[in-house]
Amino acid sequence: MNASPAIIQLKDVKKSYKLGETDVPALKGINIELKRGEFTAVVGASGSGKSTLLNIVGCIDDPDSGSVLVDGVEVTKLDDDSKSALRNRKIGFIFQSFNLVPVLNVYENVELPLLINPDIPRSEHQDRVSQALKDVAIDHLAKNLPDQLSGGQRQRVAIARALAGSPALVLADEPTANLDSVNSHRIIDLMLELNAKRGVTFLFSTHDEKLMARVSRHIQIADGLIKA
Repeated sequence: MNASPAIIQLKDVKKSYKLGETDVPALKGINIELKRGEFTAVVGASGSGKSTLLNIVGCIDDPDSGSVLVDGVEVTKLDDDSKSALRNRKIGFIFQSFNLVPVLNVYENVELPLLINPDIPRSEHQDRVSQALKDVAIDHLAKNLPDQLSGGQRQRVAIARALAGSPALVLADEPTANLDSVNSHRIIDLMLELNAKRGVTFLFSTHDEKLMARVSRHIQIADGLIKA
């Protein structure tokens, strides 16, 4: 394991997008450091730069400039194949739209990231999937299809899928956006519990500031800049 206490280090990260002939800045010089095991929320309104920030940390998007270290690796110097390998081995993702494959059952959806990770032998898949489903308390639904589940249950499947590969870091982009307030708090409860139990670093984005009382650290972002 990398000896550095930091799992994420961003230094002067900038990112713009083209809108017609205009460059629209999404991030204007972001500096962030997250230590291993932290549970951190990035808070901001829609369009503030939250999703762009998570996409860059998750090796899905590239910054225009600046330094991005994930588990001690300088991501900006990697080619596409190396970034994909880092993403598969180190990072789990939870999406607001769940992103479950409708024709696969719960077990098969959770197993998906294991199938593309060459470091995890097939002989370990069943134990890993079963443990992940138990951790989120839906092991009794392993044979159900996504359309047989409630929104809260689907998000639990997405969390189990993110955890099955034992990532060092889990990124969650608006994980409660499509849930009612009761299920939103249940999902935050679950992520906090898994953070404590597994020691996984969680970084999630939200525009719901009411949830911030539940989080020990939050980072305020507005107009592509860190405010607090």
